[in-house]
Amino acid sequence: MVEDSAIKTKVSPFAIREGEIKKFAGRDGYVSMNQIVKKIDLGQIGDIHFKILELVNKFEFITSRQLFQLLQMEKVEISSQDKLNNKLEQMVKLKLLTRYFFESEEGQGIYRVYCLEKMGKYLLNSKEIECKWQPTDNTKPIEMIKKRLSGNQTIIAYLQKVPSIKKYEPKPTLNAKMIGKKFKVTGGHIQIEKNKKVADLLFEVARRDPDWENKLVDKMKLYQDFYDNFVTMDGGFVDKPQFVFVCEDDKHMVEVLKVIVTNKAEIKGLTLYFTTDLKQISEKLANTLVKFTFDKEQKRYKIEIPEISFFK
Repeated sequence: MVEDSAIKTKVSPFAIREGEIKKFAGRDGYVSMNQIVKKIDLGQIGDIHFKILELVNKFEFITSRQLFQLLQMEKVEISSQDKLNNKLEQMVKLKLLTRYFFESEEGQGIYRVYCLEKMGKYLLNSKEIECKWQPTDNTKPIEMIKKRLSGNQTIIAYLQKVPSIKKYEPKPTLNAKMIGKKFKVTGGHIQIEKNKKVADLLFEVARRDPDWENKLVDKMKLYQDFYDNFVTMDGGFVDKPQFVFVCEDDKHMVEVLKVIVTNKAEIKGLTLYFTTDLKQISEKLANTLVKFTFDKEQKRYKIEIPEISFFK
C-alpha cells in the first residue's frame, strides 16, 4: 500500500473530472448460494471475508486502499494490499461484491470502487447484521460516490492521526424538522473525547458536479433548519456539532464560501470550517482546518488557521 507521505498528486483522486463516466468492472454470470456455502464449508470464505463485507456495508462505496487501512486499524490479520486485492477478486467472482472504475478524457482512474452485491447481502443477513443495501444503490451517480470516498478518506485520516476518537459514523442522518425532511451528512460524523470534553464534527463534502452551487444552497437550507431548531439529543448530539466542509482543493474552498455568503446560507452562531481532500494525507491534521473571517477595514474575507485543542 502506498503510504500517505508518498502521495505526490496535486489533484484529488476524488475530484470531479469533465466528461467522466462510471464503468462496470465486476463479473457477469450466475452464482448460486450453494456454491458460496460450499466455499464456506471448505474454509475458502472465512472471518476476514465477513469483515470485508461488514466494512463495505458500513461505508457503502470504498476503495481497496481504504479497506486495507480500516482492516489494519481493526487489527485484522492481512499482510499486504496484494493479499487483500486477491480476496476482493474472489469476492467479486462470487458476486459478494461488485466494483466500478471512473474514466474521463484524462484516462482511466487509478482505483476501483467496491460495493455490495446481492450474495453479500444474503451472507450479512445470515449473521444477523443489518444491511439495507438494494440493487439500485449501485446506480448512484459519480458525484455521490466520490463524496462518499472523500468522506471515507477524512474519517480514516482522523482515526489514524487523532488519538482521542471515541466513535464515528460514515452515513449519519439528520432531521430538518421545520422542512420535514431527513437528510444525510455526506462526509460522516466523528466524535472526539479529550480531557472529559466531547467534540462532534460533521463533514459535508462538496464537489464540482453540474449545478453544484444550487445543490449546495438547497443542502444548506436543511442544515440551517437542523441547527436553528436544535435541542439536546437531536441527531444523538448533546450539543450542536461542529461543521466542516471537505472541498476538492483550496480554490474550491473559496468558491464554496462565496456560494454560502451570496445566498445567505450561513448557519447562525456557528463557525464554518473548511478543509480539502489532500490535506487529509498530511502527517498531522493540526493545520488542516481553516476558517474565513470578514475584515471590516479591508472589506474582504481572510483565511485563518484556528488553534483547535483536540489536535494537541
